[in-house]
Amino acid sequence: MSEPVILLDAGSGGRASQRLIRGLFFKFFSNPILEEMDDAARLDLSGPLAMSTDSYTVDPLEFPGGDIGSLAVHGTVNDVAMLGADPAYLSCAFIIEEGFSVALLEKLARSMAEAAAGAQVLIVTGDTKVVPRGAADKLFINTTGIGRILVSRPPQGKNARPGDAILLSGTLGDHGLTVLSSRSKLNLSPRLRSDSAPLNHMVGALLRGLKEVHVLRDPTRGGLATTLNEIAGQSGVVCVVREDSLPFTPEVLAGCALIGLDPLYLANEGKLICILPPEEAPEALEIMRRFPEGRQAAQIGVVLAPGEQYKAAPGQVILKTALGGERLLGMLEGEQLPRIC
Repeated sequence: MSEPVILLDAGSGGRASQRLIRGLFFKFFSNPILEEMDDAARLDLSGPLAMSTDSYTVDPLEFPGGDIGSLAVHGTVNDVAMLGADPAYLSCAFIIEEGFSVALLEKLARSMAEAAAGAQVLIVTGDTKVVPRGAADKLFINTTGIGRILVSRPPQGKNARPGDAILLSGTLGDHGLTVLSSRSKLNLSPRLRSDSAPLNHMVGALLRGLKEVHVLRDPTRGGLATTLNEIAGQSGVVCVVREDSLPFTPEVLAGCALIGLDPLYLANEGKLICILPPEEAPEALEIMRRFPEGRQAAQIGVVLAPGEQYKAAPGQVILKTALGGERLLGMLEGEQLPRIC
């Protein structure tokens, strides 16, 4: 690419589009499937498949611990993995505002390529659109992922059962607070970083090492509290979480106390919830802790039948506080932090 910024004709489908695709994207995403340059990718998969798509509009585009490029890979890889699948292929579509820096686009494409290599997935097809100045805010990315489901009974949100243990793979709120701090230039802590990371390798180890996993879910927008509400509602159960078992970094606790945010509703991009039979919990925690993303894994609660305790209704989530009380954790209302993914 000789141009310093993206011009409208880069999205025209003509020579400028070819220069962008071959001169920039192919430099980072090149693989035999993509290089066919067809309108669709020919894939080699068999058996039941998992597929997910997501769009990324994070502001700012770069933040400590990641950027919109790595986030677009990690987010979709993790969504596919949560259905008990091994992500294999991604598509990638860019919506670029006219005047966007080519140097920054190249930096973000490099980040995507590194994230895909770390997750061991291929970007095999894609699309590029350029819109006039003001029609979009700098850069939006959409990724779709597909992978083969690894087990005959894949984990799903409807599968939580009374008596199950609720595990969490690590600390909460790192991504949401990092993006807010970067956007608002709050400088809360130099150690505050997004947790954006691929979880498919951890998921594969869990599914291979355990007899049964009922639910896997990554608590992204809406955080832990909202995600547990979704699971409890899908399964018709009650989730009870112990406040003193929840892992947080000191930076997140201090930042949330300063700003007045509840870290239970902050987004995470490299953590998972695992719900499974209680006898499987010790082995599951041991497996999680083998991975950098799971070193602070903990059992944070249990699943109960409706009315078993607290007279709770199906779909409710209860927090047992450190002071010995209980409070109901509802689903997030409104938008606590917009454009965090």
